[in-house]
Amino acid sequence: MERYIEKYVRYLEIEKNASKHTILNYRRDLDEFKKFLGETQLENVDYLGLRKFLSTLREKNLKSRSISRKLSCLRSFFRFLNREGFLKNDPTQAISSPKLERYLPIFLTEDEVTKLIESPDAKELSGLRDRAILETFYSTGIRISELVGLNLENIDFFGAVVKVSGKGKKQRLVPIGDKALWAIRDYTEQRKQQAPAIFLNKNGRRITDRGVRLVLDKYIRRTALRENISPHSLRHSFATHLLNRGADLRSVQELLGHANLSTTQIYTHLTTEKLKSVYDKAHPRA
Repeated sequence: MERYIEKYVRYLEIEKNASKHTILNYRRDLDEFKKFLGETQLENVDYLGLRKFLSTLREKNLKSRSISRKLSCLRSFFRFLNREGFLKNDPTQAISSPKLERYLPIFLTEDEVTKLIESPDAKELSGLRDRAILETFYSTGIRISELVGLNLENIDFFGAVVKVSGKGKKQRLVPIGDKALWAIRDYTEQRKQQAPAIFLNKNGRRITDRGVRLVLDKYIRRTALRENISPHSLRHSFATHLLNRGADLRSVQELLGHANLSTTQIYTHLTTEKLKSVYDKAHPRA
């Protein structure tokens, strides 16, 4: 099976142009499946074998979303082997995906966002950097991986747009507000290190995902905000506030870099109170 996995990984890298994160996760999932099979040949895997594998995942108390991702990996893997002629049958065709739990994203109010963004000390270089990180996060709604990957050349200060490399190495242009641009300019002009990356750690290297999470945790504690706030919460806040102020769902989808509108539609659940308010004011018999 290892030979098939290597062929599939090369396919993901070369033809699908998949991100390193996706390839790493798929490789891990396939290694787990290989361990489950033991001495069983891949050609002998059938519907019942797959069901047994999924059952072992449920026994580990994995959430439906995690099981669904592993099943998606296996579907793609077997579809590739079938298409390339390595296998005659695709046992995943008869398997249905588990029903996913629907989680409403956690977001901050506009006042909470303002309090968080204005909390860094502008007299220190680290404070200027942290303010720029928070401003950029909320201004653009980009993912944490997209933020840490930003270079100075990716920002058009005159056109007020950022070129972002998203999932699957897809690039998109995202508007960025004046406050975020000023924060980035203040920080990059004050720092001594000359580097292509916008956001640097104390050693002058590109800041990591974990570094950004530590920054956010620091100011959440300082401002006494809720403990369950993550960097993704600023992305959720970005989308929710846009919708609350009248942005259409399709535009928010483009800004977030979602491939499917269904992914963006979860934010419509958060705007129910806004819709109720509009209804009460507009309907003659409300």
